[in-house]
Amino acid sequence: MTLEAILAYLHLLAILTMVVFISSEAALCRIEWLNAKAVERLAKVDLIYGIAAIAVLATGLVRTFLGVKGSAWYWTNPLLHVKVTLFVIVGLISIFPTLTFRRWVRAQRQGGALPGAEEVLRTRRLVMVQAHLIALIPLFAVFLARGFGK
Repeated sequence: MTLEAILAYLHLLAILTMVVFISSEAALCRIEWLNAKAVERLAKVDLIYGIAAIAVLATGLVRTFLGVKGSAWYWTNPLLHVKVTLFVIVGLISIFPTLTFRRWVRAQRQGGALPGAEEVLRTRRLVMVQAHLIALIPLFAVFLARGFGK
């Protein structure tokens, strides 16, 4: 039971870290607040968000294989597949903002140019889509944990 509790804690910690940093991206990625320091900060925040997402995936996988319920219980439940699919969609959506933030940093370092309002709005919209999809994943998690979908 100690291992189960530690795995649950690590998974929850990774999830909370991911949520904090996607929220930070949403807050920073606004045309009215964007300056050279915010561009640099966005890239750093996005990096931590990506690391947290990898930690969520890793701890989730470890929980399914080493947890008390066992991998057969998890992987035969369609709700787990919904959670994983949503997570993959969030990951795919995150590629564009990540590349965009890196491009903004390069442009900023080379000549000080800030991105245009349209590009910031488009990128922020994708960050917000990620945040809203992430918020849906725990809905499926609580039903999964209570044995729904079996």
